[in-house]
Amino acid sequence: MFTVDVVTLFPEVFAPFVGLSIVGRAVDAGIADVRYHHLLDELPGKERADDAPFGGGPGMVLRLEPIARALDRILAGAPAGERRAIVVPNPAGAPLRQTGVERYARLDRLVIVCGHYEGIDDRLGRLYPIEEVSLGEFVLTGGEIPALAVMDATVRLLAGAIRRESLESESFAECGVDYPSFTRPPTFRGVAVPEVLLSGDHAKIAAWRRDESRRRTEARRRLVDNALQPDEEP
Repeated sequence: MFTVDVVTLFPEVFAPFVGLSIVGRAVDAGIADVRYHHLLDELPGKERADDAPFGGGPGMVLRLEPIARALDRILAGAPAGERRAIVVPNPAGAPLRQTGVERYARLDRLVIVCGHYEGIDDRLGRLYPIEEVSLGEFVLTGGEIPALAVMDATVRLLAGAIRRESLESESFAECGVDYPSFTRPPTFRGVAVPEVLLSGDHAKIAAWRRDESRRRTEARRRLVDNALQPDEEP
């Protein structure tokens, strides 16, 4: 069974989404096991999980001690030879791509450590083999939303989580973007579905979908290339 361990200050964030998603269905089917590790449970009394940054500055930084205790307990209970990754969402990390989550889905365990406030004491990466991943060049309040994204993108790839044919025809399955989809009614507010999709000619439909996937992939690449260009002076 594939195991996901989430180390977080806010485990209650996850239950509503997981319970209503493919992740929850995978858990119910015995395909995946999702475990939450509350950082406050790793601290004595009313001790805080965060503290002011050395050198001054705004905000608070998550301390290493509770995170290390949670990780040590997770790793100590893991089977010998287990294949795993420790992922830390961070806007400064490597962009999360489909090839990355495909690699995670081939492992036995995925540990996700959620930062918060001004982030995690940077020494975490000196003590554990973490992988920092980013959803994009923007900042969120905490790592819980990216953790949900990583979890969902990974678990849905596990055998039996969803139909295999759905995975084979979706975006990035062949290094491209998926073709556009339509459903009833055939015309809505004057906008019609492409006639070829209503023709019943499966060969023409397949060719149209390949062409649309190629066109959308090229348009996306142009968009990414333009976004990477430095801003021009006015």
